[in-house]
Amino acid sequence: MDYFIGFLLLLSFLVFVHEFGHFIVAKLVGVKVLKFSLFFGPPIISRKWGETEYLISSIPLGGYVKLLGETPDTEEEVPPEEKDRAFTNKPLLARMGVIVAGPFSNFITAVVVLSIGFFAGMPVHSSKMGEVLDNSPAMIAGIQPGDRMVEIAGKPITRWDDMTRIIRKSAGKALPIVVERNGKRIKLTVTPRVSKQKDAFGNPVGLIGVKSTEETIKLGIVGSIQEGWRSTIQLTSLVLETVVKLLQNKISKENMGGPIMIIQASGQSLKQGPLSFMYLLAFISVNLAILNLLPIPVLDGGHLLFFLIEAVIRRPVTGKIREVATLAGVIFIVSLMALVFYNDIMRIIQKGWELRPPQ
Repeated sequence: MDYFIGFLLLLSFLVFVHEFGHFIVAKLVGVKVLKFSLFFGPPIISRKWGETEYLISSIPLGGYVKLLGETPDTEEEVPPEEKDRAFTNKPLLARMGVIVAGPFSNFITAVVVLSIGFFAGMPVHSSKMGEVLDNSPAMIAGIQPGDRMVEIAGKPITRWDDMTRIIRKSAGKALPIVVERNGKRIKLTVTPRVSKQKDAFGNPVGLIGVKSTEETIKLGIVGSIQEGWRSTIQLTSLVLETVVKLLQNKISKENMGGPIMIIQASGQSLKQGPLSFMYLLAFISVNLAILNLLPIPVLDGGHLLFFLIEAVIRRPVTGKIREVATLAGVIFIVSLMALVFYNDIMRIIQKGWELRPPQ
């Protein structure tokens, strides 16, 4: 039940946020919204309030907002008195705003959720040293347990990931560092050892042989908002880098996960507590924002691509070109879903149900 409840809470919230972004901006620019559906498939609950029908449907893999006159070559008849409320009759920038609003809502959701987490007290891996391994570069350099890393190669360090990002990319290079020990700052030099392991992107990894410690960071309103933005931008950078590496074939497609992996992750994070669940929610929200902006027909990014082409050629993309592009997009999405379901199932067969904690 933890896994089912965690998945349902996470997906319902993120889908609602995404579709509400489309919905509210459509309303603001005067587009008539015919349907607002949480999930796909046959409706379980259907109610009409005002001019919009609100649904909760049966397949929890997304959602949709149906707009009046949604596509240029739609067969839907638009009453003459509502022509000015049809989506396709709105200015190009207004239509682009409606589309961008979904992914933007997911991005802002990540900022808000993480800001709340830091205000409540978010457990993070700080730059404080835990165990220092014997004969490691850290021990040779003079780093001791309890030291707090404050600077590497002239760059200020406040978090463990700030530190590891530099170290992992500096295998074999001497790095000047500053650690804080008993209130005093000490200058040292450490040379990360070239490890046999590689990171998620296939690059060689530098290690210095220390383990992290977890501390709870509780910030004020301004500080929590700043840290929420910082963490969201960091997650965005990570997701973008991952997408680029996948397209470059520098990351194996076997590492991709889908709904089953989200079920596993949501259940495990819910067991670990609300703050862990909030962090996962923010991470998945950023993923949804970026993936929806990919220029693939049927995704928000595909619609934006059509609009950009329209801006250049001065007319909407219609007819056979749009039809073929949309079909290609559907085939791509279905193929991708098949791949991630296969990966999820094979991972469970080979490694069991529980996801391994990140190393």
